[in-house]
Amino acid sequence: MADRLAVLLERFPVTAEVFHAGALCGVNTLDANGDLGQLHLVREGPVDVFHGPESLRIEQPSLLLYSRPMTHRFVTDPARGADMACANLRFEGGAQNPIASTLPAFSCLPLDEIAGASQVLGLLFEEAFEQRCGRIALVNRLFEVVMIQILRQLMESGDVKGGMLAGLSHPRLRNAIVAMHEAPAKEWTLDELAGAAGMSRSVFATSFRETLGVTPGRYLQGWRVGLAQQALRRGRPLKTIATEVGYGSEAALSRAFKAQTGMPPRQWREAQK
Repeated sequence: MADRLAVLLERFPVTAEVFHAGALCGVNTLDANGDLGQLHLVREGPVDVFHGPESLRIEQPSLLLYSRPMTHRFVTDPARGADMACANLRFEGGAQNPIASTLPAFSCLPLDEIAGASQVLGLLFEEAFEQRCGRIALVNRLFEVVMIQILRQLMESGDVKGGMLAGLSHPRLRNAIVAMHEAPAKEWTLDELAGAAGMSRSVFATSFRETLGVTPGRYLQGWRVGLAQQALRRGRPLKTIATEVGYGSEAALSRAFKAQTGMPPRQWREAQK
């Protein structure tokens, strides 16, 4: 079976940068910061968490994932506090990153429910709370490993409803999605994608639309345009990008790009500066 996350994370990586490790005491407000998400690991609480009108109380070791910028507030005992490790998450491409855009804005998972994460979390907490050579670099990488385990957990549990990750959770649709991810320039037909999924053409088309909320053709266009956006940010020439993502000309890419984003590629690139 193809690795559902390998190409996705290779094309659209998620990087972490730790900014707090230790006791967090009293009231602490973390403002939405640019296009950054955040990942908080609560080793020992309790912690009251507030974001907007919602609130929850964390009384067991837990993980709090904010996949998009969101102001939130932690309230803990002013003297004893809560032991936490916190990192900013940078999803390459920001809001257009297909991982960030399909994740819930906020997720909370007890640490003991994240399959296979106990050793990584143990090492992360050990390194985060000690002053060792290379500590920051190591903890950053461990946060990224935890992020991969979260994505795996969400897909295998089926907790994501709708969008790309829901499709990657599907036992058959995921094979067609991975095929598109791995070969975006291929001129995929509906029959070929249905064959990759091991489904009939009609059942595949219906299941795809019901699970992901778009048709296979529209999904492929979105994936290609997302790759084109990434390449534009890196300064790649439009003609080269068009060939790499499956369009025979700049004009064809421009039409698809405008249909997806509302503006042609060059105007979009200027808007990012």
